Amino acid sequence: MADPKTHQEHPLANIFVNVLIPVMVLSYLSKDPALQEHLGKEVKFWHIGPLKALVVALALPLGYGIWHFFKTKKFNFFSGLGLFSVLLTGGLTLYLWNQDGTVKEHAGMLFGIKEAAIPLALGIGVLLSQRSTTPLLNVFLFNDSLFDIPKIENAVAIRQAESGYQQVKKQATVLFACSFFLSCILNLGLALWFFHGFDRNAPDALEQYNGIVGKLTGWGFAVIGAPLLIFLFFTLQRLMKGLREVTGLNDEELMLPR
Repeated sequence: MADPKTHQEHPLANIFVNVLIPVMVLSYLSKDPALQEHLGKEVKFWHIGPLKALVVALALPLGYGIWHFFKTKKFNFFSGLGLFSVLLTGGLTLYLWNQDGTVKEHAGMLFGIKEAAIPLALGIGVLLSQRSTTPLLNVFLFNDSLFDIPKIENAVAIRQAESGYQQVKKQATVLFACSFFLSCILNLGLALWFFHGFDRNAPDALEQYNGIVGKLTGWGFAVIGAPLLIFLFFTLQRLMKGLREVTGLNDEELMLPR
């Protein structure tokens, strides 16, 4: 039997490839050598220009996601979502960049909408999926990799608490969806904040744009990630409290042994 840990994704590798390295690439490699010479500034060997830097920054998480897919031989929802976000960022950037080196008007608002669109869609999807055969709550949070679902459902059947069980899951679904809506608002606000004062007609507009995208990637991980983790922890605690009430099981019995 194959070792189930063989293909586990290392969280630090995920953070480095999808967040830290792209941020560094966009921040330090985006300077245009020709523009640097024109401005009388020193040209470093790592100054490859905004377009090449963007390609490298996007290629890293894209390549990592594809490699991880072929290695594990199965689709990972979060990896797929990350790949989609990378492609969306690249497509929007190509639209926003003008051939003369300027950036289209309202770039901040458009990028903010892009950043907000994915969590908004996920929040709506979580709510709409609660009556389907595969609720997204089960995919993300209430799944058999964390909870002992058979034991929980057996306890619910014995206590004839099906209506209460469904109510607990419904409340958790609403709270979980709210975490995505919070992310949506924070993403939009953060994008507008970083793009505030952006000069789209500046000689180094594309470099500035890449720098802002890098800051959004890095700061978004911290500024948005921390509140979301707190919200998700609160959702998990509410879910477990409700499950304890309808099943009579304690926390150790609800969760799978680690």
